[in-house]
Amino acid sequence: MPEKLDYKKEYKNLYQPKTIPMVIDVPKMIFIMIDGKGDPNEETGEFTDATELLYGLSYAIKMSSKSCSEPLGFFDYVVPPLEGLWWTDSDSPFDARRKDLLVWTLMIRQPEFVTEEVFKWAVDVLKKKKPGIDPTKAKLAEFTEGLCVQMMHVGPYDTEDDTVKAIDDFARNQGYVNAISTSSNEGIVLRHHEIYLSDPRKGSPDRMRTVVRHPVKNEVLTK
Repeated sequence: MPEKLDYKKEYKNLYQPKTIPMVIDVPKMIFIMIDGKGDPNEETGEFTDATELLYGLSYAIKMSSKSCSEPLGFFDYVVPPLEGLWWTDSDSPFDARRKDLLVWTLMIRQPEFVTEEVFKWAVDVLKKKKPGIDPTKAKLAEFTEGLCVQMMHVGPYDTEDDTVKAIDDFARNQGYVNAISTSSNEGIVLRHHEIYLSDPRKGSPDRMRTVVRHPVKNEVLTK
């Protein structure tokens, strides 16, 4: 592949939706995932550690071509954006304002050539490079999210209520039922899903772009 693959540009339907709700069938993808809980704004909390670990493993795989361990089928690419599945201990609807109750799975998409062997190699590399990081919390998993309604949220994370309502209202009006808390083909529980296209440390919060996605099912087929 002569040019660097940028998943955000190649798969605009997944990463560049409009600011109005749309239906999408999300295909199977490979992710490195980490489960955790607690306020994502805590500087020394689980969320910060999980983010560092995810990027550490992802960049180890990306840079593997510069070592003697280039994976079979390797191609150059841009590391995809950070994503999060969110819920609460009580399994009530996701509420970004109750950060103390949040439970999450952070994840970064991986290229198709990433196998369990490649993932374990990256874990070993990161252990040597950053011995203070615990990579045992990370896992490689396939995830087929399936039928969803999504839209682009522009603004701070704490103002997502209107976006969530627009998604859920659209889904209901189109004859879909909310599928949050059901399971994917791989047994991963479907949740409120966010894809982070902006770095909150840079620029204005009012201009931040986040893909918000909710899994749904066809109401006719569920009866």
